[in-house]
Amino acid sequence: MSGPDPRGTVLGAIRGALDVGDTDERRRATVQKRLERHPANLIPQQGRPKASKRIAQFTEKLEGQGATVARVKQAKDIPDVVAAYLRENNLPAKFRTGADPLLARIPWAKAPSLTRLEGRGEGSDAVAMSRAVTAAAETGTLFLTSGADNPTTLNFLPDTHIAVIRADDILGSYEDAWNSLRDTFGERTLPRTVNLISGPSRTADIEQTIVMGAHGPRRLHVIVLG
Repeated sequence: MSGPDPRGTVLGAIRGALDVGDTDERRRATVQKRLERHPANLIPQQGRPKASKRIAQFTEKLEGQGATVARVKQAKDIPDVVAAYLRENNLPAKFRTGADPLLARIPWAKAPSLTRLEGRGEGSDAVAMSRAVTAAAETGTLFLTSGADNPTTLNFLPDTHIAVIRADDILGSYEDAWNSLRDTFGERTLPRTVNLISGPSRTADIEQTIVMGAHGPRRLHVIVLG
């Protein structure tokens, strides 16, 4: 003879305290309404920076977490910035991107020393580049979506990750960024994975000593376009 079900007992006690049942239609309607409307929670002041200060806050937050940030006016300036960054860090002048249209339109021939490969990240790649579709200045967080345009492997396998983001895509809060993703991809057709990245990989699990590159790239360089 089986004993009492601990899980059922706990859930039953919660339902009893809330005075609801398994088929409570009011609760179901409340949940459905929330899923449809995406009501925002309380957004702190730093999640609502003025437009004129948004990029400065985004940069400050990223640099405070160990990333480096460069600003370019036009896409044609990116090859020289990338070549300089790789040279200054004694890195190979070869990197991999996905099929992202914005990255494909960059005139890479302007920097003949660079070699751009295309496809998913490989374990042998030292440097990779991807495009962030949006970002939250609130915490200096990039939102990177999976897919052939920007394979997730590019974000984590190489030791050095370069991310490009348009200045207009840098928003204030996480709520703003998620709303932007819904507008871009559709309500129920978001990419399979959305990675939130706020700096290079690090951990202090062992003896509270910071170790870079523990779970991903040890360097993150962000290029703000526009």
